[in-house]
Amino acid sequence: MGGGPGGLFFATLIKQADPSVEVTVFERNRAEDTFGFGVVFSDATLAGIHGADPVLRTGLADHGRHWDDIEIRLKGRRIRCGGNGMAAITRKTLLQLLHRRAAEVGVDLRFSSEVPSDPWQLADYDLIVAADGANSAFRGRLADVLVPEVEVATAKFIWFGTSYLFDGLTFVHEHGPHGTFAVHGYPISDDVSTFIVETDEESWRAAGLDEFDTAQPPGPSDEKTRRYLEKLFAEQIDGHELLVNNSRWGNFRTWRTRRWTSGNVALLGDAAHTAHFSVGSGTKMAMEDAVALAGSVLEHRDDLPSALEAYEEARRPSVEKIQGSARPSLSWWEHFGRYHDAFEPTQFAFHFMSRSIGKERIARRDPEFIGQVERDWRAGHEDRDPLETPLRLGEREFAGRRLSTADIEELKGADSGYVWLAAPDGEAELPGAYGRLAEAVATVADQGAPALAAVHGGTPLTRSLLAEQARLVHGIPALIVEDGMDDDRAETLLLSGRADLVGSLSDVGSLGESGSPSDSRSLEEAGALGEGEARA
Repeated sequence: MGGGPGGLFFATLIKQADPSVEVTVFERNRAEDTFGFGVVFSDATLAGIHGADPVLRTGLADHGRHWDDIEIRLKGRRIRCGGNGMAAITRKTLLQLLHRRAAEVGVDLRFSSEVPSDPWQLADYDLIVAADGANSAFRGRLADVLVPEVEVATAKFIWFGTSYLFDGLTFVHEHGPHGTFAVHGYPISDDVSTFIVETDEESWRAAGLDEFDTAQPPGPSDEKTRRYLEKLFAEQIDGHELLVNNSRWGNFRTWRTRRWTSGNVALLGDAAHTAHFSVGSGTKMAMEDAVALAGSVLEHRDDLPSALEAYEEARRPSVEKIQGSARPSLSWWEHFGRYHDAFEPTQFAFHFMSRSIGKERIARRDPEFIGQVERDWRAGHEDRDPLETPLRLGEREFAGRRLSTADIEELKGADSGYVWLAAPDGEAELPGAYGRLAEAVATVADQGAPALAAVHGGTPLTRSLLAEQARLVHGIPALIVEDGMDDDRAETLLLSGRADLVGSLSDVGSLGESGSPSDSRSLEEAGALGEGEARA
């Protein structure tokens, strides 16, 4: 159910493996219809898809575009980071190739066919594959069993194409009269690039781009936004036009389902899971689902429950890993206007590239890029390496940026306006933590700004976001304290501007990773900030 890449690929794999099986694809749109512009794939993740069937490999070779560098444009500079091999193809071309391949092996393709979303109306079918997208009707009907959950991002995004050809995956950031807007751009053919724009809701409303009725049926595009963005990014795309295809603003929705199957129904692709487009292709994930589901069904031909269980067991770990990586990336895009204002181009680029991975991994891809990041740091810090750079806080000077256990214990006992912040375990609780930080700042305002905000507990993402709130909003140096911090993690936090100091909890018994003290009295005496209580 659903004639997107995932549904078509599954149908092809099953039919070519066993021609005796009757395979029907129902698609509500016409064969020539498609929404969106292009799909992008990482070279490192395509082996499984290519091994199942060569249609994608052939399509990318004959019709796609390939690149190795990511380019980041900011404040008049263009910075590149290599070692990120990717390829892209127009969505329409990919669908045409998959239509042709499915028809070749004997799949029954039925376009312009509205399919009943109630599984009981499809009782004649042994297996129903619900590949009906992020707004899946099947998932909705089976919600009591599948238990779907959705997280809605705060950033706004809209999808265009452009006749301007980017060299490869390119991120363009422009601060206009109403706020900061950013582009994800990449070539998908010899004459068209994808052009996705993101911004925060405040900038979106200030620009008057909230007037289009997004509730109307698919088809019309937001022409006011097209004109606004063509003007804002005119210099970056050499005056080329933006192309529309159902182009309208939305908020990205991350879907998760507790179960992917119910009876003889299996969710596939966006119907089961989504991940922000900044870390990977939903199309790739759907096609990988298709490979796994086809393999499980063929392995357990006479035992459908076992086949569906094997499918979910095979795919869920990798999907959850991608979704886990997507969360820090999506969060970065929810805050990029803040980073645009705070960082110079090289540090901004490193902050972006390190949103989900560390310095050493980036260095393996492009040592020259990391070399420039380190040279920029040393140029601003008397030729010192990050961990060896001194830092003065009031009357106290630290010889380096990594604090020892003894340093942390001493800071906990200091009576100099240091603020200890317990990061929450989830992002939903961050506003409360931000409020406690603001309260602590106000409490010591008569003594001047706090000399340091020390963040512990929570998760790597919530620690970083809370530290950035201290640094970038309140102007307070931040210490991130976490268990088992190695040099790579420490240098990544410092070079990216997420922290001014780092320290490990390995030998500190009074601070736990949950953010709760094992000896609450000592933390209260130290001026700890946590559990709804601010002290300084």
